[in-house]
Amino acid sequence: MNFTILLFVSLFCGLIWAQDDVIPPETEENTEIQSCFPDMCNLLKEFGAMREKLGVMENRLKDSETKLKDSENQIIELKNKERTMVVFSAGTGGNGAIGPFNTETTVIYRTVKTNIGNAYSPFTGIFAAPVPGVYYFTFFYHAGGANPVSLALVKNGQAVATAYDHRTSHDGADNGGNAVFLQLQQGDQVFVRLGANTNIWGNDAITTFSGFLISEV
Repeated sequence: MNFTILLFVSLFCGLIWAQDDVIPPETEENTEIQSCFPDMCNLLKEFGAMREKLGVMENRLKDSETKLKDSENQIIELKNKERTMVVFSAGTGGNGAIGPFNTETTVIYRTVKTNIGNAYSPFTGIFAAPVPGVYYFTFFYHAGGANPVSLALVKNGQAVATAYDHRTSHDGADNGGNAVFLQLQQGDQVFVRLGANTNIWGNDAITTFSGFLISEV
């Protein structure tokens, strides 16, 4: 559009200058008409410059709108992350010994106290991370002293934190536990494993497994 206006101005002014060579001697009327033509050329040039500036301003406005939209999308993404909440806590249930067993056994905490996000299964005893992030886990136990205690917090089959107590004849009961921060990917599994030939005491209040999402990453 700007190029067309400038071309028109050039042709228009060129036509005027060409006419200067063929017009008759100046009269008062001719002089008055000729004095208007340069003003028209200047006006068209100024108009073309204004159009060019307007185009620059439009491009800047489009860039600003794009940046604003990107910022809005980032804010929405952050708000979605803030709304992601994963918290669970469960007890073993019952009121009696769990174990000893001949092999390692996954402890199933059947009594769910909190399970926001539904990431913990009371049927398998396994927590599956719904989103990638940093999580915090704790496990506690109560047990009789007649058998040793060996509990491990397991991530994808590998023990990452343990709690252990020896068998004793003079200590009738033991309590213990452990905690750990873990960075998990979506779908990673975390559970508590009871060692072979060891035991814990099943109870909702003192033998528990808990965890929660600290932050998505």
